[in-house]
Formats: sequence, structure tokens, C-alpha cells
Amino acid sequence: MTTRSNMLFVMTDQHRVDTLGCYGNPNGTSPHLDALAESGTQFDACYTPSAICTPARASLLTGVLPYRHQLLANYERNVGYAEELSDEFTPFSQRLRESGYNVGLEGKWHVGRQRGPGEFGFDGSHYPGWHNPIAHPEYRSWLAERGFPEPTITDEVRGTFPNGEPGNLLAGVLQQPPEATFEHFLTDRTIARLEEYARDHRRDGTPFYLATHFFGPHLPYLLPAEYLHRFDPGLVTLPASVAETFAGKPPVQQRYSEHWTHDTLSEDTRRWLVAAYWGYVALIDEQVGRLVDALHRLGLWESTAVAFTADHGEFTGAHRLHDKGPAMYEDIYRIPGLLRVPGTDGGRRSEAFTSLVDYTATILDLAGLEPDPEADGRSLVPIAAGNEPTDWRQDITAEFHGHHFPYPQRMLRTRRYKLVVNPESVNELYDLETDPDEMHNRYQDEDIAGVRTDLLHRLYEHLRESGDNFHHWMTSMYPVGGKSYDTSLSDFEGVQHQ
Repeated sequence: MTTRSNMLFVMTDQHRVDTLGCYGNPNGTSPHLDALAESGTQFDACYTPSAICTPARASLLTGVLPYRHQLLANYERNVGYAEELSDEFTPFSQRLRESGYNVGLEGKWHVGRQRGPGEFGFDGSHYPGWHNPIAHPEYRSWLAERGFPEPTITDEVRGTFPNGEPGNLLAGVLQQPPEATFEHFLTDRTIARLEEYARDHRRDGTPFYLATHFFGPHLPYLLPAEYLHRFDPGLVTLPASVAETFAGKPPVQQRYSEHWTHDTLSEDTRRWLVAAYWGYVALIDEQVGRLVDALHRLGLWESTAVAFTADHGEFTGAHRLHDKGPAMYEDIYRIPGLLRVPGTDGGRRSEAFTSLVDYTATILDLAGLEPDPEADGRSLVPIAAGNEPTDWRQDITAEFHGHHFPYPQRMLRTRRYKLVVNPESVNELYDLETDPDEMHNRYQDEDIAGVRTDLLHRLYEHLRESGDNFHHWMTSMYPVGGKSYDTSLSDFEGVQHQ
């Protein structure tokens, strides 16, 4: 790109792709996002580098994978990792700011405990934490100015923990009108910022990057009743993976199922929770519609690139799980990915393997800036223009480091197969062509031993070439092509006597 595009970047938290009409949901959950998809490019193989908020968001900010930026866990469940992002990698926001952009972010940050968006070059307040910060003074003042009631919750939905105590809050009725929700508040703030940036753009051509990061549809699903009950649970088809037995799989998955109280909920409740989740998506989709309307009203639509994605997915009962965790299923690693670039044709769909770090490179490209040579992503602009590079990646990796406790994992996803390496447990291998629900772990299946060996070698080479030290364990434990370096890291290795 040689032009300097305006940019509106919308991000949600814990968002399944199958909640959106453009990804196959037939129930009218997302008309505004569907229209955005039709106006641009939809990425059907978009993945998060790590299915947990902070590592994923830090990767978007820096353009590098989590093992490099080292912000590996959410601070609320910190397991001994860093809690603040280092200054080793330059955030894209700083580069935009230095090149003359207005740069704003309204909404969820969750990149560190103390340092907020303002310290990384963004206009906008620091809304901390993993869920809607309803006690934030700016939100409370906004409610008071408009005569809206402060939020209260009724009709709580919980399961039962293994120790017999009430489980995590999963859903509840928010006793507020939709216009008082935190989602509506964030959209109001974004539109006000957009109007400010539009004045600068009209006055002297100053371009802008403006992001809205919604805290939803992350559970618990706390919504006004008309959204919580908007969709009939009878419309919900539970995934085949609700029949998960965890046989031949890492035992930690069974433990997480117990932690999220899945089996203590009735089937009717499970269906209702999925329908409630769709209601949350619908609420956010309406806010996206308000943002797009504002772009049109301000005469910015034709000069503004619009992107939509999420930090990771959500189980919503798949594999008898909720939330996310140490299980690298498509439910939480595949994410929505939409991109509209002015001047390119709409209605395009791409099967290219893409990642959040590609959005980082895309933002820089749209600003006419050279990509960071140290980054791990590539610009999506050529794909959006119908010119997918011939050397685009043919597979994709992901990583996990722990949530509640350390638990290292690495994943390789190809068109047909998925390999997950779990050093302290059993590894996993899924044939996604014959088993799209990832029910049958075929890692020990000798009928596909050649596939297993190939995937292990491919993952090993990816990790070794990129500098991810996880590869050291693989060198000694798996058939990855033979030892070709000093595994003891000793100067005496290989020394010959004279």
C-alpha cells in the first residue's frame, strides 16, 4: 500500500465463528457483521496465536508470537509469568502515532496489569480486567448523566463445583435497558472519538486508527432480558462433541470440564446458554452497525478500512467445556476474521491460514509503513485485493502456556490434520476431514504413523526456525529428523581427543 488509509478496528472477546451468519449461523445473529463481510474479505482459516486474552492481545499489539513477547497469561490467573509487556518490541500504535496518525482505542485492553493504552500511544481510557468494568467511574458518570440505572443481576445461572460449592457465574438477567449497557457505552465513546478524528481529517487530512474492543461475548452472559431470551433454545443444535468421553485424551480436559461444571447443568440449560450467547453476539452486532452508520454519516466510509476479529473463541459446551483452557480445539483457536479495504472488491472469501499477527502487519501496511522485519505476521491487504502471495503459509502454529496453572502446549494445523504436543501428557492428532469435531485422538493410530511423523517434524522445524525453545523437548522425545545440534548446550559436546 502507498496510501494512508483511515482504519476502524473492531475486536470482540471469546467469540465463536459459528455465531455469525457469514460463517454459517442461520438465525439472524449478526446482520451488520454479515454486511461487513459482504463488503470485504472473509478469512475462513483465521487463528489466534494463543487462546487466552492477554497473550493474544499482546501479539496483536506487537506483531510477534507469545513466546517472544513473553506476556503469557492473564494477570488475574497469573502462574508466575510476566504481568507487564516489555519494551523489546515496538507496538504498532507507536509507529502510527510517530507517522502522524490519530490513534485511539475504546474498550478492553488486558495487555498488562498497570500499563494502559495511553502508555502505548493510544487515546482512550484504561478499562482494566477481563470483563465489563462496570465500576469504572467514567461508565458510572455516563449512566448518571443519562438517568440510567446502575447494573444489577438477577436470575443467576451457575453449576456446581466438584467441591460442592456454587460454580462460576455463567449467565444472568442484567436489569438495565440496552441503551445503558457497557457495550452501548463503549460505542458512544467510540463515535465521539470518531467525530473528533473526522474533524481533524477534514481540517488537514490527518488519518486515524480507531479501535473498539468489546468485552463480550465472553461469559458470563449478563444481558437485558430481551437479548438473553432473544433466541429460542429450540433453535440450538448441540455439537457432536457434547458426547466427549475424554478417552485417550489429556486428563486435564476432564478436570476443566469439572471446573466449568458442565455435567451439573441440564441439557435444557446448556441449550439455553448457547442461545443466550447468540443474544450477546446480537447486542454487539447492533453496536457494530452504529459504528458503520457513523462512518457513513461522517463521510468516512470510502476512505476507511474496517476490520473485525476476536482474541480467541469459546467452548459453550463443546467437548463438555466452557470458557477456554488447555485444549487446543477449533472451538477456541479458530476466530472470525473480516477485512474491508477501500478500493477492493467485496464478497471475497479466503482459505489462507491467517493469524492475529497478520492484522498487525495489515494495519502498518494500510498506513503506508514498512512491516517490522522482526514481526511474525504478513499483511492481509494483498489477499483482500485478490492477490494471495504464492508463498503464503501452508499451515499454522499456536501455543499455550497455562491458565490457573502452567500447562505448555504447541499446535500445528494443516488443511486436514491437527497435531497437539502435550509434554506432560498424551499428544493429540486429529483428522479434521473425517472427524471435524475432534472426538478421536489418532496419535497412537499406526495406520497414520507416517502422518504423525511428518507433522511432528514440521512442527519441530517451525519452532526451531522461529526460536521457540519448546523444540528442545521434541528433539529427544519424538522422531523429528535426527539430532543436528548440541542438545546438551555444552562446549564439551563433540570435542575430540587429540
